[in-house]
Amino acid sequence: MNVYDFDGTLYDGDCMVDFYKFCLKRKPYMIICFPWQFTGWWGHRRGKLDIRAMKQRYYKFFKYVDVEEMSKQFWDSHMDRIFPWYLEQQKEDDLVISASPEFHIREACSRLGIKYFIASQVDTGTGRCLGPNCRDEEKVRRFREIYGDTEVEAFYSDEDHDRPMAEIAEKAYKVKDGVVTEWIL
Repeated sequence: MNVYDFDGTLYDGDCMVDFYKFCLKRKPYMIICFPWQFTGWWGHRRGKLDIRAMKQRYYKFFKYVDVEEMSKQFWDSHMDRIFPWYLEQQKEDDLVISASPEFHIREACSRLGIKYFIASQVDTGTGRCLGPNCRDEEKVRRFREIYGDTEVEAFYSDEDHDRPMAEIAEKAYKVKDGVVTEWIL
């Protein structure tokens, strides 16, 4: 099984940052969430908030939009941001594992024909995180919880914090600006 991070790896950018901008253009009153989001970001940068608390503040805008419907609209216009290298090597048993919310990754994976994915669980009505953010060691924990000792042939990511997942793979690859190179661990 080949396993892929999503943002910056399969998708050119951060799909939740782009999704927020997409929603803000259509629902400008969402700007009311900005002070809360900024203090979350600032608190995280200063080490006062963990990633989960920061993301819950960021996702506060979910209260103001139908995120599932907006996600469909978003992917209608953003599927061209999937890197071509992935489409050329895609396999039926590929797995995407992402820190982005499950509803948003599900929609993208469905359009790509990817049946298997693991992502952060977030309440689509409130933006409240329903579990740990799916990154770092949490990716390995969630993978093992679902797939047990299934062999990871190759893991692809653009982020150093995905090292725990890379370490359980037979081969690991770094992706930078759509260019894939071997990840020397």
